[in-house]
Amino acid sequence: MCFDTHTHLNSQELFGNRQQYIDNALQQGINYMLVVGYDTASSKKAVQIANEYSFIYAAVGIGPNDCNDTTTTDLKQIEELSYDPKVVAIGEIGLDYYWDTVTKEKQIEMFYKQIEIAKKVNKPIVIHCRDAFNDTYQILKETNHYGIMHCYSGSAEMAKRFININYMISLAGPVTFKNAKVPKSVAIEIELTHLLIETDCPYLTPVPFRGKLNEPANVQYVAKEIARLKELPVEEVIKATTCNAMRVFGIK
Repeated sequence: MCFDTHTHLNSQELFGNRQQYIDNALQQGINYMLVVGYDTASSKKAVQIANEYSFIYAAVGIGPNDCNDTTTTDLKQIEELSYDPKVVAIGEIGLDYYWDTVTKEKQIEMFYKQIEIAKKVNKPIVIHCRDAFNDTYQILKETNHYGIMHCYSGSAEMAKRFININYMISLAGPVTFKNAKVPKSVAIEIELTHLLIETDCPYLTPVPFRGKLNEPANVQYVAKEIARLKELPVEEVIKATTCNAMRVFGIK
């Protein structure tokens, strides 16, 4: 029993053939999946998919790279979607200073407003953070909520700071990359009680399929690499990360 805590089955690459990717995942023991939105359209698709399957859940939100034209109406739509019983988180939301398509000011404004929605509906937030760890940390510390650092790419030291303010650390395909010293150090240093696993499919395909389209079935390779690094049975990693996901998303 395994939980892929961040998929984009709502993406253009996967949506049309989602049944096949879901079947592949189930055959590999991936029994739970979270489909994550990044704008209003993808959030609606996430909710649609979640309501098609008892074992799939949704997160709704507008990401930092997609919020340039976000309006009050868009935010109202996200809040309305967040009340759906299959929606277990708000996200992905956050800050991305790697790309310069959206100003920092706009990203920060949308980040705060969606954290407010998450607090209003009492659901965790799924954080997208790229090249913006200090600002993200300060906002999360100030707003005093809880959630997940999705596809975490920062240091182990920074991960511990996020854990101390009630955030889980989710690792994805990069932990399997040969020279990825930083995510490997996070996998080693952070206790299993604070870890989640994900694919972020269709992106960041893990070894041994790097370069190909990613899908939920591949989350097993993330678990296997964490198990190897921690010198633990893979079953222990899968069980712990699944329990962690169920707890943070409030799934019984």
